[in-house]
Amino acid sequence: MTSTYSAEDAPLIIQRSEGWAALQLGDLWHYRELLFFLTWRDVKVRYKQSILGLSWVVIQPVVVMIIFSLIFGQFAHLPSNGIPYPIFTFAALLPWLLFSGSLSRAGSSLVQNSSLITKVYFPRLLVPLAAVLAGLVDFAVSLSVLLVLMIGYRITPGWQLLALPAATLLATLAALGFGVWLSALNVQFRDVQFVLPWFVQVLFFLSPIAYSTQLIPGGRAQLLYALNPMVGVIEMFRWSLFGGAPPNQFLVAAIVVTVVVLVTGLFYFRRMERTFADVV
Repeated sequence: MTSTYSAEDAPLIIQRSEGWAALQLGDLWHYRELLFFLTWRDVKVRYKQSILGLSWVVIQPVVVMIIFSLIFGQFAHLPSNGIPYPIFTFAALLPWLLFSGSLSRAGSSLVQNSSLITKVYFPRLLVPLAAVLAGLVDFAVSLSVLLVLMIGYRITPGWQLLALPAATLLATLAALGFGVWLSALNVQFRDVQFVLPWFVQVLFFLSPIAYSTQLIPGGRAQLLYALNPMVGVIEMFRWSLFGGAPPNQFLVAAIVVTVVVLVTGLFYFRRMERTFADVV
């Protein structure tokens, strides 16, 4: 009697790689069902046993919009590029909350999923990636509120609205880039969990949410300011909704910084991936 042996019957052998390993991003597609499960799990866990549920997604930016409108719009009279100040602020809060929420969850995702990482093999990149993708659900809900506010203020977007998905993608990639860096570092150095909230808060004040980039002086100061990728993201987001002058210099800087952070973060994450199960 003869027996057949196929390649599918061969055992999976996981070898430790030396040096800077290849990214092997194709594995993400192979585990796409697990990615969907992890993403949906993050969404459900976040609002589990919550009375208001997804309403928190609306409450947070609306409350901040009201506070900023009173303090910076009514009292400080900060310029808003001819846009009603509440809409000016709310439009900036949406990409910011997408970025900051995704970054915060991704940065601590590996440690929070330590029990899963130590029990079964799968591409570890799925964990911070799922944390970032889960933020798109909140973003979609908040975006619908912004559209209602724009109708109330009788603001009609132009052809620039076609750039809105690109601005959203750029914010997502920026969050993923910083997230993979911080998540990998957090496994080795738990100080990251204390630095992360401070880092997000600093970026908040360095982003044009409550104020316009017109207040930033030109020259070297503006160049340094543009190194924050959320400056270009927020300006592109506003431009896609309200038109005006395109944020060319800020957008170019945001793309360059995002690509550099994302690519280096992916390589660093892949290099350190083999140690996660032992250290986490």
